Amino acid sequence: MHYRINHSDLSLILALVRGKTLARAAERLKVDVSTVFRSVRRLETSLGTALFEKSRSGYTPTSVALVLAQQAQSAEQALELAQISLEQGQHIVSGTVRLTCTEAVLQSLLLPALSSFMPDYPGLKLEFNTSSGFANLSRRDADIALRLTNRPPEHLVGSQLGTVSYQVCASADYLRRAESVDLEKMHWIAPDDFLPDHPTVIWRRQHWPGINPAYKCSSMLAVAQLVRAGMGVAALPDFLLRGDELEQLGMRLEGHDTALWLLTRPDCRALRSVSTLFGELTQAIRLR
Repeated sequence: MHYRINHSDLSLILALVRGKTLARAAERLKVDVSTVFRSVRRLETSLGTALFEKSRSGYTPTSVALVLAQQAQSAEQALELAQISLEQGQHIVSGTVRLTCTEAVLQSLLLPALSSFMPDYPGLKLEFNTSSGFANLSRRDADIALRLTNRPPEHLVGSQLGTVSYQVCASADYLRRAESVDLEKMHWIAPDDFLPDHPTVIWRRQHWPGINPAYKCSSMLAVAQLVRAGMGVAALPDFLLRGDELEQLGMRLEGHDTALWLLTRPDCRALRSVSTLFGELTQAIRLR
């Protein structure tokens, strides 16, 4: 193939992939519909391959068009970043930072914090991995970890952001339907065997060894969702109870508080993107 694709070609493909119809693509490109139609036909002829399949719903991109659209989007982002660099000079923070945490921490702590400052860093890109262990950070698959642990790995460095406590809770609807107020006779919801050392599991086995949970979940976020749905009772971390209408059944679980740590590898501290995000998260997630 001798044809050399150019920026206008990529813009055309991206507009039609995003718009899905000639009319919407024309609106994005600020040209008329006939111009888009002729340009697509001309480009397909030059490339010697189909880029779109026409149907009643509009124009469906082929695999070739999707690849080119992805490249067009990358070029678009590069141009935006270049413009930001010109406007902000050397102050821009750019790059990709990989974060790992549990689903519960992501939803209740990390996302609210990120929404408060990420608009100030348009050149910073984030990738998320939700898991319960430190393996991802240790294998260099992540740069920053937000973890609940009283024993952070010695090879990682970081800051303790506060302490999380736990309380047994249930919805008002479940309590109205419960046949007994005896905790041992209620339907319990608990983490499954993938979290055998979770503080709530250890506490339950110590204080209520006869309880056999009616429901088991692979994450504390799912445990909390089942409790809110009125399925039973569970011991939940306090950050999942903020602004919640769940009923607290007794005092917090004494002796089972867990520290919240923000951690990274020593070699990541020199990266401006990582150090900037680390500093912002340290200020935004301080637990009281």
